[in-house]
Amino acid sequence: MTPADRARTGLTALATLAARVADQHAGDIARLAALYVATLEGGGTVFFAGNGGSAADAQHAAAEYVVRYGRNRRALPAVALTTDTSLLTACGNDLGFDEIFARQIEALARPGDLVVLHSTSGESPNVVRAAQAARAKGVRVVALLGKGGGEARGVVDDCLVIPADETARIQELHLAVEHVICDLVEAALKL
Repeated sequence: MTPADRARTGLTALATLAARVADQHAGDIARLAALYVATLEGGGTVFFAGNGGSAADAQHAAAEYVVRYGRNRRALPAVALTTDTSLLTACGNDLGFDEIFARQIEALARPGDLVVLHSTSGESPNVVRAAQAARAKGVRVVALLGKGGGEARGVVDDCLVIPADETARIQELHLAVEHVICDLVEAALKL
């Protein structure tokens, strides 16, 4: 297979998966967007978390709300729980890596907020602990997952599971879905 053929195959597979998600999960995405809208309308904060590439997606998503997405508008309260290196390393060292998101949720989140978890497998202990910590505080939790959803699927309030097993494709769709949700939020809030 030539490099051009490989590029064509990869992009075609991504486009096929995106079309499948659009056909089968548009209603699910709209339902998740409504939770973001309700949170922001109620004065809550949206907290994002994930590991590795999913951490980058979480940071990207938070930036869309605080800075802007489709147009200049007021800042919306969103926080990526993946960015404070002192906090993350202190917690990882003192309490264990499984607690890095849960500890922040315990300190910062309150009822009326929303925790959004990104995980390609749904099996990361720190993602599962984040959901448990949020629910213990009465904070709603949603997740963008893949590979069947894993353990996280059973401990969140709502989720979208990308029907794929390849990490890169799952992450690409998670970011695309976050962009769609942000667009829906801006439209609903008339920003």
